[in-house]
Amino acid sequence: MRPDKSLIDIPRTVAFTVAASAMLTIGTAATAEQTWKVQTSMSAGESFYTNIEERWLPKLEAMTGGELKIELTPVGSVVPYNETMDAIDQGILQGDITATVYFSGRSKVFAILGDLIAGYETPDQIGMFCYHGGGRELIQEAFDTYAENVKVVGCGSIARESFTSKVPIRTLEDLKGIKMRSPEGLAAEVFSRAGASPVALPSSEVYTSLDKGVIDASDFSSYTMDESVGLHEIAKFPIYPGIHSMPVIQFTVNKAAWDSLTEAQQTILDVWYRAMIDDLIMDNEITDRELVARDRNDPARGVEVIDWSKEDRDKLREIAAGAWADFAETDDLAKRAYEANIAFMKKIGLLAE
Repeated sequence: MRPDKSLIDIPRTVAFTVAASAMLTIGTAATAEQTWKVQTSMSAGESFYTNIEERWLPKLEAMTGGELKIELTPVGSVVPYNETMDAIDQGILQGDITATVYFSGRSKVFAILGDLIAGYETPDQIGMFCYHGGGRELIQEAFDTYAENVKVVGCGSIARESFTSKVPIRTLEDLKGIKMRSPEGLAAEVFSRAGASPVALPSSEVYTSLDKGVIDASDFSSYTMDESVGLHEIAKFPIYPGIHSMPVIQFTVNKAAWDSLTEAQQTILDVWYRAMIDDLIMDNEITDRELVARDRNDPARGVEVIDWSKEDRDKLREIAAGAWADFAETDDLAKRAYEANIAFMKKIGLLAE
């Protein structure tokens, strides 16, 4: 199946290809061959992990003429998922590809920059904020506060998430009283203000909690991921596109390792990550749409895919904006990150002036 043209930003993809090809003509002999250990927030065998390992690591090696290689490791393989910042700072890891929101325990700024609940509608919008709205610079400033030897190479989201539910939630009003799994902190506050009753549960307990009726719905993952763990067998009313989160996935590296690269290699690494994120977005979007089309066209499956109206999505975003503001109020950098997001959302028409 070929992707719908609407899924692909043609000029951007072409620009990545041209830039990557140009990099192949630049000599990289100024540095010795390096292999970086990079921990991810993904499990080995997960589709995102294998995509990077099998398709994109060979591209990086080819683009640098074999001078730079990455040894990818799964979540928790070297250090706990929320300690990669320290491991990179100390040189135990050379990098991570992980969720920015994992560091929210250190500062609220990582929550605002890592997952602005009910904010952006597509991964592309998050990428725009990262590279053209000051997002990457703000993430760097946040890391500088806690780890002076960490360089932020790139950021972006890789998938529109779905919203899993056992009961039909067709409007914002229907969200009231719903028992739902939600991460603690900002996400729980947004859904509480919308009238839901958030319950803090680890992702590993989502299936059993839905199955046993402990919760009615869940902030979980993409439509593809929900399908892969069997959620649509017990939760027949998914909302797609979702109404909640799209976590930012960052690429950070040790500054000394970064500084050891030539300028050409640094440019390659930047271009490589942007192209990889773009490819992951397209892959996941295609798979999601295939599954959604299947469920909409096969009544025998008994799945009703719900798509909220623009009016309800806008109302939820307005409610969420109040939660973002209050959440960030006591943290100066988080407040600046909140203000930068608000300004960018107004710029692209997601929030009214």
